[in-house]
Amino acid sequence: MYPDLIATSQNIEEMYVEWRRLQRQGLRPIQQAHIPLYERTKHFRIYEPGVIPGLLQTADYARSIMSRIISFWDIPDDSEAAAEVRVRRQWVLRDASRRFGILLEETALRSRFGDASIMAAQLGHLLTVASLQQVSLGIIPTTVDRTMWPVEGFWIFDDSQVIIELATAQVTVKQPSEIAAYSRMFAELAAMACYGHRARALIAEAISSLE
Repeated sequence: MYPDLIATSQNIEEMYVEWRRLQRQGLRPIQQAHIPLYERTKHFRIYEPGVIPGLLQTADYARSIMSRIISFWDIPDDSEAAAEVRVRRQWVLRDASRRFGILLEETALRSRFGDASIMAAQLGHLLTVASLQQVSLGIIPTTVDRTMWPVEGFWIFDDSQVIIELATAQVTVKQPSEIAAYSRMFAELAAMACYGHRARALIAEAISSLE
């Protein structure tokens, strides 16, 4: 209880921040703001239900998503610069001293952002990233007998904080009890996922469906 209260008091300003506030100057500043967090994190746990997470995005896929965000919120168009920063910070994936647990719903493989060539390149990039020793990529099939419901996308950084992206705001959680709850959710979701050749087969099927 007391650790949660302390974490809340120290984190109250960033617990819930509306996207309109974060995106007033465009998307590039948001991408840059996360660089220090990426640099100090050794263990990433990422769950995304409907999109490929930024850490695994190609530049074209990132630009496609960002252009839709910019259009919806009617903010300055800096998609080129923002995508460049997003791709540049992916250097952490190549650091063998870090660990990455990444879970995607199968829906994320088939939700199109960009044309067939952009999606094919993005899904091909997923296959490349999945071959890295420090990366565990799990895909939760649409046909799985679910023991955990799909939830909003969330990222766990070490055991220090969780970032959740809601439709209208970014939520940052640092309370130990809530971090533990998200860790439990991740474990439940991971138990339903398939890995290795089965995950690669689902990605290959998604690529084939583009034709």
